[in-house]
Amino acid sequence: MRIHGKVAAIAVCFGVFLLLYFWGGNAEDGPLLKEVAEDEKAAAAAAAAEDGNSATQPQPQPQQQQQQPQGQRRDVAAKLARKEPAAAAGVGVRTEELLKRRKEGRATNRGVGVRAKSNVGRPATRRQRAEEVMHLAVVACGDRLDETLTMVKSALLFSLKKIAFHIFAEDPLAPQFKERLTQWPRAVSAKFQFTIYPITFSVGNADEWKKLFKPCAAQRLFLPVILKDVDSLLYVDTDVLFLRPMDDVWSLFKSFNGTQLAAMAPEHEVPKIGWYSRFARHPFYGVTGVNSGVMLMNLTRIRSTLFKNSMIPTGLSWKDLLHPLYQKYKNHITWGDQDLLNIIFHYNPECLFIFPCQWNYRPDHCMYGSNCKGAEDEGVSILHGNRGVYHDNKQPAFKVVYDAIRDFPFEDNMFQSLFYPIQTKFLDTVNTLCGRIPQVFLKQIEKTMRKVFEAKVVRHVGHVK
Repeated sequence: MRIHGKVAAIAVCFGVFLLLYFWGGNAEDGPLLKEVAEDEKAAAAAAAAEDGNSATQPQPQPQQQQQQPQGQRRDVAAKLARKEPAAAAGVGVRTEELLKRRKEGRATNRGVGVRAKSNVGRPATRRQRAEEVMHLAVVACGDRLDETLTMVKSALLFSLKKIAFHIFAEDPLAPQFKERLTQWPRAVSAKFQFTIYPITFSVGNADEWKKLFKPCAAQRLFLPVILKDVDSLLYVDTDVLFLRPMDDVWSLFKSFNGTQLAAMAPEHEVPKIGWYSRFARHPFYGVTGVNSGVMLMNLTRIRSTLFKNSMIPTGLSWKDLLHPLYQKYKNHITWGDQDLLNIIFHYNPECLFIFPCQWNYRPDHCMYGSNCKGAEDEGVSILHGNRGVYHDNKQPAFKVVYDAIRDFPFEDNMFQSLFYPIQTKFLDTVNTLCGRIPQVFLKQIEKTMRKVFEAKVVRHVGHVK
């Protein structure tokens, strides 16, 4: 009995020993499995990056996975050998190395993570979206060279994204545009590209179109026909100045609904003093009509739309509509192409998006008293100096802004050489109709310059670090 008792005691001790051994082994394997899983994820990420997320990476078969017993290191190694695509992708991570890293500590594992992360960055740059380019069109004839260049300059001073300028110019002006634009500093020329086009009209009498209202202004009507490879653009008159990034007005395209294909501001805010509401002899949009000096155009939609009209019961495409519309109303229109646009959108109001007056601020908004609430609240975003106010002394507030932008050297400090001169010279305009509300002209341009300045400071500080 004593012998049997001793044997039983030995057996119990041996069983406890085995139990402790297996518990300890499993406890050791827990961190191993966790580290192996982490290494496996890092390696897989690196392999995916190297292959450009290739869909040809080998995957473990479900049947093979069911045959693998769990809880043993040898089986874990075998599982990794089959499952790890990084080895096949040339990352060079093998199962034996993964097991070896466990002995080398956490630092090695962190190194693997960093290496995998840097590998992921390379194909990401290859897949990066192409840089968005904004398109701006302008038509210049006669003596509008300097005025057009000042408009282009104002767009470049504040805008963030690259701009493609489509400049339609008379033959004598074309080489002058090319010469002047190529003389601008390299830092500025990197922000834009330009194409110069001749003045052309695809239908009707070219001379008749060219003399419609201001010289060549009717060219804007033919942009959807000429610029067949351009999806959307912003058209502006030569006497327009940007006082904030063009990116902001460009973003209004996102506000279009499914039927809208163009955007303009009202011709006036007050019907009783508006021109169309008092004098027009033809149909026009809404209550006061629209002004076409600043016009967003979705050319793709314009080209694919049939427009309702007063001539035939069925719709007409844009290119088929222009000439018969002009022939019908040519004896009743005063403002040329703008009147034709008003007629088109009178019959197709669902196609037009209306943006507020601060995006097309004209002397009419201040010479009869301040009547643009958006400009009073936010400041002028786009200044439109029609009526020739940049070149005479009828509204000196407009001329002050134009002269300052025209004379500003590109590489000077904008606060010192642009904003402060405007602010100082505005003191001489406070007794004029538009100069009595200087905050309307100064608020947005100061805000925009501050943003540009802060962005440069942040970039400079980041570069120094």
